[in-house]
This record gives sequence, structure tokens and C-alpha cells, in this order.
Amino acid sequence: MQLAPNWSTSIALSQMTKFQDMLAFKAVADLGGFTSAAKSIGVTTSSVTKSVTRLEVSLGVQLLHRSTRAVHLTEFGAAYLERCTQILLDLEDAEARLRDSNLAPAGPVRICLPPSFGRMTVVPALERFYSQYPLVKLELYLKGQTTNPIEGGFDLTVHSGRLADSRLVNRLLIRGPQKTVASPQYLERAGVPQLPMDLLQHNCIVGGFGPMWPFGSTSQTCETVRVSGNLTTDSGDVIREAAIAGVGIAQATWWLFKDDIATGRLIPVLGNFESEAEPISIVLPANRRTPAKVRAVVDFLREIAQEF
Repeated sequence: MQLAPNWSTSIALSQMTKFQDMLAFKAVADLGGFTSAAKSIGVTTSSVTKSVTRLEVSLGVQLLHRSTRAVHLTEFGAAYLERCTQILLDLEDAEARLRDSNLAPAGPVRICLPPSFGRMTVVPALERFYSQYPLVKLELYLKGQTTNPIEGGFDLTVHSGRLADSRLVNRLLIRGPQKTVASPQYLERAGVPQLPMDLLQHNCIVGGFGPMWPFGSTSQTCETVRVSGNLTTDSGDVIREAAIAGVGIAQATWWLFKDDIATGRLIPVLGNFESEAEPISIVLPANRRTPAKVRAVVDFLREIAQEF
């Protein structure tokens, strides 16, 4: 009669140990050493070493390269760290939500957004946000993107591109293809490119990521084409509007053009050669409790992103 309770207890203890091991591994990866990791989480160095070793044995891979001077992540370790970070963050969020379950999100939230993303995606949804969270006051900053909310004094940022700062928590918001587009009138006038290299014969609108446009191929490799044209801009809005006006061919992440493609104002080209665009992520300071008002914004951003 005691088999089931004992079995359940052993499973629960095993899961608790796994969370502790993941916490120790993340601390080592973030701080670059076992001793500093042990101090940060309040255990002994030998305990941290055992936790990491236990994870490596259970996973069957090496997570860390160890030397007398430093500790570095292996390729497996980097991938596992990303998942550990998300799992531990979800656990922290679950606990915080229970603590704050009787408190309505309230107060100011400072947010930094890529200008085009903020204007096209967030601003149209503001009325819906305030109907859900009437006590939250948003401060939106769209003039320039910062990758670090700590330095910018923001509660969170929405960032386009990849991040490597261990002081930050990166939550994937949107991932999708890089689209190459032009207006119907431009394509009628200049012709439709069939291969990426055909762009050398076209007027291309060069954006903030520069003239080296990435393309995929049927062989799963990636190639780049150095394009040129008579318009260069760092504004996504200008890229989109110039493309609609027939100035030339443009390339950017799919969400910038999605409405115009749906209405026919812009036509996708080189669809067989699309590559993956840089991800858009929500960036939060690590090792800092996330207030209910900030969690409300994060939840809402993820909600509207799912509607794309």
C-alpha cells in the first residue's frame, strides 16, 4: 500500500533536484566559475560541481569546458542554458503571479520599442491593452533602440536581433522569414528578379542593416548579395513607404510588410530564396523580480504577437 506514495515522493524529490541543478548550472554559465556561482546561490562549491556533473551525466553530453582559469559553455551547454533560463523564468513568473494574484497591475512602465514595430503593432492595440489593464501607465520610447534596459532605465525593451548579455533575460516574441518585396508598378517597369543575383540589375532600397542582403538556397546554405540603389535609410517606415511608392525593391522582416502583401500593395519576390529574419525579443533585466505591471505588458505583447 505504500508503494504509490513513496514512488510519488521520489519523483517529486527528483524534480526538485533537477531544478536546483539547473539553477547551479545557470549560475556557473552566467558568472564564469564554480566558486562565484556557489557564492551567488548560497551553497558550497562542491555542491555546484556535483549539480553540473549530475546534469551532464543525465543528459549524456558535456555542458562546460573547464580549465584552471575559466569555464566556457560547449555548444550543447549554450543550447541547454537557453532552455534552463526560460524554464527558471517561467517558474519565477508562476510564483510571482500567485503572490500578486490579488493585486491589479498598476503604475508606470517604461518601454523602448523599434519604431516601426511600435507604430504598426503596439500602438493599434493600445485601446485593448488599457481595457484590460486600466491602472497601468505606459511610457513608450520609439526614437532609438537600446539592447540594454538596465542602461536605458527601461522596465523592458523590445529588441530586433540577437543578444549575448548574460545580465539580460531574452524572451522570443516573433520569428519569421526575411521578405523581399516591391510594388506592382515597379515590377511592371523593371521586371521580376528570378535569382538573388538579379538584384544587381535593380534599384534596391538599402535599410539600416546595410546593403548585404541574406538569402537561403535549396542546398540549405546562405548567400548574401551586395545590393545598391538611390535610397538609403535607417527607418523601417521609410523602407516600407518607399517600396509602396515604387522607388525600388526592399527587404526586411516579414511583419513590416505583412499588411501590404495582404492587400496587394507589395508583391513578394524571390520566395524560394527566403532566409530567416533576425528574431524580435522582449528583453528584461536578469536577477530582478518582475513586477505585476511589467508582466502584464509582457503577456500582452506575446498575445498580440500570436495574432500575426
